Amino acid sequence: MDYQKTKKYIFDILDKGEQNGLVERIIDIFILTLIALNSVAVLIESIIKSAAFLEFLSYFEVVSVTIFSIEYLLRLWVSDLYYPDMPKWRARVRYVFSGMALIDLLAILPFYVPFLIPIDLRVLRTLRLFRLMRLFKANRYTNGMATIIRVLKAKASELVSSIIVILTLMIISSAIMYNVESQAQPEVFRTILDALWWASATFTTVGYGDIYPVTALGKFLSAIISIFGIGLVAIPTGIIASGFTEAIQKKGNTCPNCGHHF
Repeated sequence: MDYQKTKKYIFDILDKGEQNGLVERIIDIFILTLIALNSVAVLIESIIKSAAFLEFLSYFEVVSVTIFSIEYLLRLWVSDLYYPDMPKWRARVRYVFSGMALIDLLAILPFYVPFLIPIDLRVLRTLRLFRLMRLFKANRYTNGMATIIRVLKAKASELVSSIIVILTLMIISSAIMYNVESQAQPEVFRTILDALWWASATFTTVGYGDIYPVTALGKFLSAIISIFGIGLVAIPTGIIASGFTEAIQKKGNTCPNCGHHF
């Protein structure tokens, strides 16, 4: 197998191109299992403090980072195949700054940073939490996650518009509630930002109960705002639901063999 064929074969394995056989499924399952075990390790690390177990986790981390690093380098090697019309160096630069490539890099970077830069232990512990970024790597190996990403991209403009409307109404509601309640509860509604915390809990119907109106007018306005909140928060949900419906219908109208839409 020559250089170009090997490169194309690895590209197909990593990104489900023309290959879709046993080897690809085994690699997918192996990487997904490794991602899951790494996530569990981060959680268990905060519970079990025995030296022997922590030493085992450190070895497991080395093995995991080695595998993820090899995967990252292989993806970087074949990345010019994503953009065949570009020069190789430019295609690789574009790939490095793509969303999934940045996630891949953040998944392994915390391991290498202490070797390159002297770093405080407290900062190191924070950086190690970035290992949970490996969960996002699962997006490459699951069709469901890929569908979610496609739906969010397709409905991005509608979602942004609905979120802007919600944020605008939250700010307006916060300003109104601050002016109504600040005199009755100066220690609770100290600023509009405090009222904004109340608005976020009200609009999302969470209602933590740590900040709430006590005046008659405040309670009346809160009841109205809560009703509006239920409807407004449902708007992004409806947009995403319609996106999933369109994606499922589009998938149903696609030939499973050639991918042609009919």
